[in-house]
Amino acid sequence: MLALEGVKILDLSRLIPGTFCTMLLGDLGAEVLKIEAPGITEFMGSAKSLQGEENRKAAAYYAPDRNKKSIVVNLKSEAGREIFYRLSRHADVIVEGFRPGVAKRLRIDYETISKLNPKIIYCSLSGYGQDGPYHAFPGHDINYIAMAGILGLIGSSEGPPVIPLNLVADFAGAALYGALGISVALVARNKTGKGQYVDMAYMDGAVSLMTWFTCGYFFDGSMLKRGESWLHGAYPYYGVYETKDGKHITIGCLEPHFWENLCRFLGKEEYIPYHFALEHTFHKPEDEKWNEIRSSLKQIFLTKTRDEWFELLIHNDVPAGKVYTPDEVFSDPQVIHRQMVIEVEHPTLGKIKQVGIAPKLSSTPGKVRSLSPIPGEHTDEILQELGYKREEIENLRQEGVVC
Repeated sequence: MLALEGVKILDLSRLIPGTFCTMLLGDLGAEVLKIEAPGITEFMGSAKSLQGEENRKAAAYYAPDRNKKSIVVNLKSEAGREIFYRLSRHADVIVEGFRPGVAKRLRIDYETISKLNPKIIYCSLSGYGQDGPYHAFPGHDINYIAMAGILGLIGSSEGPPVIPLNLVADFAGAALYGALGISVALVARNKTGKGQYVDMAYMDGAVSLMTWFTCGYFFDGSMLKRGESWLHGAYPYYGVYETKDGKHITIGCLEPHFWENLCRFLGKEEYIPYHFALEHTFHKPEDEKWNEIRSSLKQIFLTKTRDEWFELLIHNDVPAGKVYTPDEVFSDPQVIHRQMVIEVEHPTLGKIKQVGIAPKLSSTPGKVRSLSPIPGEHTDEILQELGYKREEIENLRQEGVVC
């Protein structure tokens, strides 16, 4: 049994946050039907279309669409909307990522669908939310994390902000929070018997991720500054160091006993008293001793390779981590042991590697049941389940309503 087995999700998303959100739910057992638009869907930087073996192969490796079926429907047509309405009557969840107002113009918004299915949970992912002065503004991850105060805190104090891929607002703020909102709404429906609307803004999620970092500001006005606090790497007990082989090792000696372990192992017991103090939370080092300690550690870490340091530090109870390139991640023994790289059987391509499932549930673990489909792979199957005859499906295809 899977945790979300029997939960039916209609995925209208066109961008990765919505796609990743429904992948997370699909991994845990939900039945996800991806409703795609006619034409070409962009993914992995290239076209995912109905033609070509290379695209079929690329689709198999496109993990965000695993555990999903695909139907191509033109929602701008009356006949296409009728298909969506039929699907909605039997769905539990709808996820869409259109700009505010688009779903309403297409007449597939929550107000319309909830009249057909009062139990529906309808999740809209949008940059700034469905209301407020910014709701109609365009944007991307970099804009949302900038406005949330996150971007301004990433990087060194000497340089400009550093862009952390699109991990924060897209994948955490929208996708993870969206999956959480949907899951909570499903629990609430079990109690009330009613569905509800989930308005998930990328920026709201990003601001929420700042909760712990803003406690000082709300308490007494204290604010973090880029590159100037203990968690920014401003102090030598928490940072990144180059090693003999040109690679890097990280140490995270936030607790006094870990710092003591490191200093004793390196033969630098005189540095033990120099550790975290409350002012380090908001202020960069002022005592010149910190520069001496950092310079000393830099020289020491250059004497051995990254992997040598990792083995030595870990076995002396010092928090350390190797700075990996992506290819190194998936050969790491811990990653392999925790099944965070998995192999899924493909009927013609053999074993396909993908990132595994993070939540480890003891009784109802997640599972990759199928690889990504090509757009429209299940159109006929789904329409037949809705009661459409073969002749009707062919007519819809000729009219450009489905593919």
